[in-house]
Amino acid sequence: MAGPEVPPGASGNPDWAAHANQAARSVTRHFGRRLLWLPGTHIAAPLRPFPSPFAPWNYWWQAHYVDCLVDAGVRELASGAAFDGGSRPSAGRLASRLVTSIRLRNGLRYVNSYYDDMAWLALAVLRLDALAAKSGKAGRRRNARIQEILSPQFESASTDDLGGGTFWSTARDFKNTPATAPVALHFARTGNPERAQGLLDWLNATLIDPGSGLYLDGARLHAGKLAIAPEIYTYNQGPVLGALLELGGDANLDRAAALIASITAHLADDGHVLRGEGTGDRGLFTGILVRYLALAAADPRLPEPSRDTARQLVFGTAEALWTGRNDDGGWTVFSTEPQRPATETYPPGTAVELSTQLQAWMVLEAAARIQ
Repeated sequence: MAGPEVPPGASGNPDWAAHANQAARSVTRHFGRRLLWLPGTHIAAPLRPFPSPFAPWNYWWQAHYVDCLVDAGVRELASGAAFDGGSRPSAGRLASRLVTSIRLRNGLRYVNSYYDDMAWLALAVLRLDALAAKSGKAGRRRNARIQEILSPQFESASTDDLGGGTFWSTARDFKNTPATAPVALHFARTGNPERAQGLLDWLNATLIDPGSGLYLDGARLHAGKLAIAPEIYTYNQGPVLGALLELGGDANLDRAAALIASITAHLADDGHVLRGEGTGDRGLFTGILVRYLALAAADPRLPEPSRDTARQLVFGTAEALWTGRNDDGGWTVFSTEPQRPATETYPPGTAVELSTQLQAWMVLEAAARIQ
């Protein structure tokens, strides 16, 4: 006799917090290291095996590493148990060291040439500051200073050129969803909802694909006309969803529900496992989307069908990544793509990229958050 049908991603009632801890240990132990051997620093190598202390610099990967550590720190605070045992630094302490190390590695400054990079760091530091406040830790003055440094960057990049939106880089020749959406989310979380809504309004008017209901990549001025970059990425949908939820209101929540439906219709296999986007920068894309789907899954303002769809996407993607992991070799390696096992995407002897491992960790943290 057949048993009851089990929803996707819920088989065996997995302990997602334990799985997230395993991912956290894998990244912090095998990618984390001191910056140039300096005491009190912490930064992640872009690859394992680590090629050189002078390997290419990925500012925004480190920003998402901060976010993942904050996720683990929130769970540590709630449970009273350290993710990596009592003898090792807490997630919050590692995150604080990482924020300091980002400045050192970036030439003694937090400003760089890409506004989306800076927005991701600013958002992560906001969350780190909230964690520090709850746990009574030091470092909040530095966190506030980072906001003072980066917020004017977002103001200067969000102009009326091309009708609105936020420039992607200091070249100021391209406005896109990857910069506009996280900047809008930052404005919404720092008391500037009007500016945030203006950026969302520009995205809605300029970069929604009418066929899929998903957000396109960006727009630039070409031969005096607005030229749209038509690519659709998982990455771009996530921070838009986050900003819509942060601002709230009927129109934004309706748009958020429609976006969730579009995501499951066009970016997921069988409606519950999101596609992967590959390696390099794209190795983070799906994880970022899942982070914000977890917020939607827990938001009582959304209709229950939308929340249920978001939950299925989070749990389905988490289960696929967890099932496809490779624990051989003394550490856990996660696949670049949820639909394929890690042994296929990272065959033996292949260098493993930080971005893809952060992505899996993000997804598992999202599942733990809504379990």
